[in-house]
Amino acid sequence: MEFNPYDPELHEDPYPVYRRLRDEFPVHHNPELRFWTLSRYADVLETLQAPDRFISGKGVMVGAPPIERDEDQPAGVPLLITTDRPRHTQLRSLVSRAFTPRRIAQLEPRIRAIARGLLDGVEGRREFDLVHDFSGPLPTIVIAELLGVPAEDQKWFKEKSTAVAEFDPTRPPTDPEEMGPAIELGRYLAEVLERRRHEPRDDLLSALLAAEIDGERLSGPELIGFAFLLLVAGNETTTNLISNAAVLLDRHRDQRRLLLEDPARIPRAIEEFLRFDSPVQGLARTTTAPVTLHGVTIPEGDQVLLLFGSANHDERKIAEPERLDLLRDPNPHLAFGFGAHFCLGGNLARLEARVAFEELLARLPDYRMTESRVQRICSGPVRGVLSLPVAVA
Repeated sequence: MEFNPYDPELHEDPYPVYRRLRDEFPVHHNPELRFWTLSRYADVLETLQAPDRFISGKGVMVGAPPIERDEDQPAGVPLLITTDRPRHTQLRSLVSRAFTPRRIAQLEPRIRAIARGLLDGVEGRREFDLVHDFSGPLPTIVIAELLGVPAEDQKWFKEKSTAVAEFDPTRPPTDPEEMGPAIELGRYLAEVLERRRHEPRDDLLSALLAAEIDGERLSGPELIGFAFLLLVAGNETTTNLISNAAVLLDRHRDQRRLLLEDPARIPRAIEEFLRFDSPVQGLARTTTAPVTLHGVTIPEGDQVLLLFGSANHDERKIAEPERLDLLRDPNPHLAFGFGAHFCLGGNLARLEARVAFEELLARLPDYRMTESRVQRICSGPVRGVLSLPVAVA
């Protein structure tokens, strides 16, 4: 068996392939792309709990070129997700101040107003695209407002962040312009940061500029890295969480009925959406010493793909994992990772998804997909939907 997360045929339904990996090849090697895959829950969790043996600083996407620190290119700036201890601990402590439970909770009225405004925009239409008109712009507007990005640039930001998510090293671009979205975003954010340096505002970028770690300000590349990661990860993954969940509710009408009968069930349902069809299917680590699992030794310096999407369907940990159960409790999924690199924006994503479905199901309880086949994002680590035409009564 050869497993390639960038295989287009995998995107339609990767879970049968994951099951075979777990059962037959719990440590799988892809010699062409030069990475290993761990697919069982226990192995993925153990690896996430060992950030010094499995580091992130060499990159978190398999098949990608080695990271080179170049201030002018976001692929090379120090992103929090590709930073290791001890600097990671310092940077995470700093940015976590912007994502405290209290601060996140204070965003709910604004998020609800954005969701209602987007639904107002499709009112009276018999058909619309749920991704383009709702699940896409909602997280983009939220994170853009947090960063202080003007409204007129938000659509452009969404297009560029989606393009960044569609990364596939097995299909090198023939046009140099295809390499541009990440660079364009980075340069734009650098310009905004420079303006905030001279004219601070009440936004996250201004707060980052003023922040200090042990008496030192963040460097230019670190600031760009923070802003870039917050913008791309902060809206793309939440869009995919909402979109994937909307598909599941269309295909499992009995489960949708549970939420219509009692909207208080939505927070628990969000956890099952995260488990059942994780927006981030997997991220890579690099070994700092040889590691032996299931009788197979992974050499030092090799990349290891941690398949969150597979771990969340591992029957060794999750009872009846192929059954969507919106009342499932407990639900120990790994959709946001675990340990040192646990997703800082997890609570914000949960809040946005909860508000999105509270408003969507209250306004359009009977929406239905008009196409049986879903147009998926072509990406290894990301599982999402590019377009979702729906009809309403």
